[in-house]
Amino acid sequence: MIDFYKKMLDNNKQWVLETLEKDPDFFSHLAKGQTPPLLWIGCSDSRVPANEIIGAKSGEVFVHRNIANMVIHTDMNMLSVLDYAVNVLKVKHVIVCGHYGCGGVKAAMGNQSIGIIDNWIRHIKTVYRLHDKFLDAIEDETERFNAFVEVNAKEQVFDLAKTSIVQNAWKNGQDLMLHGWVYGLNSGYVTDLEVNISSNDELDEVYQLKL
Repeated sequence: MIDFYKKMLDNNKQWVLETLEKDPDFFSHLAKGQTPPLLWIGCSDSRVPANEIIGAKSGEVFVHRNIANMVIHTDMNMLSVLDYAVNVLKVKHVIVCGHYGCGGVKAAMGNQSIGIIDNWIRHIKTVYRLHDKFLDAIEDETERFNAFVEVNAKEQVFDLAKTSIVQNAWKNGQDLMLHGWVYGLNSGYVTDLEVNISSNDELDEVYQLKL
């Protein structure tokens, strides 16, 4: 355990040296501030690193991660990140990126109790309930699992659009588009789920806030 910890510190020193060799001003420029064009809402899974997946540099992606890339309206952590990204950093894109093989989504398909995370997974089960006819019609379990991952990511995009933060930005004429992706652990490629929202007109009327 200590060896791994020491290795991390050594790796950091090596990374700094290699980075400065390529660009001696890298850290001095980075310290001046950030203007990322993108907010990434992804899963906490260690195999889904936002920057690496899209080849982004430090300072280009503002990131929020949680179990199964959820957008929950009572989650003050997520809302705070979203508010800062939209209203302070003025990001132009928000991507919700799920991934095939997601343990949180898999757990939501069953009834095994894991611990306190059961309460978080209940929100994912709600997504299943909304699409149970479609999902239950898929006989192959792996295909159903993959479809659930996709459906969950799409629903989180719509939940983003329902927030007062996003709708207020649209009301003020801010250039902001929401997207849904799924990442393939076994391929490295992302799949664009083709859910791209840039106006609350694309929501059911009951969700369109009169701000």
